[in-house]
Amino acid sequence: MTPSDASAGASAGRWSSLDRPPLNAAALRRALVTGDGLWTSLEVVASTGSTNTDLATRAAELPEGAVIVAEEQSAGRGRLDRSWVAPARSGLFFSVLFKPGDAVPQEQWGWLTLLAGVATATGLSRAAGVDTALKWPNDLLVSVEGEERKTGGILAERVEDGVIVGIGLNVTLTEEELPVPAAGSLLLAKATVTDREPLLKAVLRSLEEWYGNWRAAGGDPAASGLQETYAAGCATLGRHVRAELPGGRTLTGTAEAVDTDGRLVIRTAEGTHEAVGAGDVVHLRSVH
Repeated sequence: MTPSDASAGASAGRWSSLDRPPLNAAALRRALVTGDGLWTSLEVVASTGSTNTDLATRAAELPEGAVIVAEEQSAGRGRLDRSWVAPARSGLFFSVLFKPGDAVPQEQWGWLTLLAGVATATGLSRAAGVDTALKWPNDLLVSVEGEERKTGGILAERVEDGVIVGIGLNVTLTEEELPVPAAGSLLLAKATVTDREPLLKAVLRSLEEWYGNWRAAGGDPAASGLQETYAAGCATLGRHVRAELPGGRTLTGTAEAVDTDGRLVIRTAEGTHEAVGAGDVVHLRSVH
């Protein structure tokens, strides 16, 4: 038994619910770390501050395709250093290491956040039969009783020779456990599957597929089909939005497109267009 397996096994004695068993690290490795695919290692830890931070400290010595999964995160982070908190074993909290190298120009590496969103939505649709919409740039939305709610988020961070992509996904959280009323979970969205192991396998296999196509296309979002697929699943497009930009500036208008650099193109009330590369976007209403 490896140290990570031992940690995961030790947590089994603290189950808060028989519906939330620990992940089986050995079984996940057998299914995903095959020797001829993207994933080169997979660790499951009982608890950690942040899987992104853990992977960043070791990124220089690890090959591309390293994966760290936590049963619980005490200092999980979203964009703008927002916290991500959930009960142990109630979701999927993991980070993966990509090293595109010379195959993809570094100016295209920003697409990895959007790629992870497309891959996660695709994997969840296949494995859980749940429609997951994308909120630019990094949120995953589900419908709970007709209401749009955030069930997951993505945080990409550059390291010296690559990018770490962290994904947090609420799986079995109940209404009483939600951190905020606007949050959701796959359980509340009536997913057909809430067993975390097949969900994790489906998302990682989808990530491998989308990353492989994007890398083979030299990072070209159009040639790889990434730009078109992201736009098709993006709930932000066609919405009246408010973008809170770095420096305190605010931009309001209609989100019309995602350009070749992954930026959100907003048409203002004056009829001008502005491409937003970073910021916090609030959905205000649909535009008919």
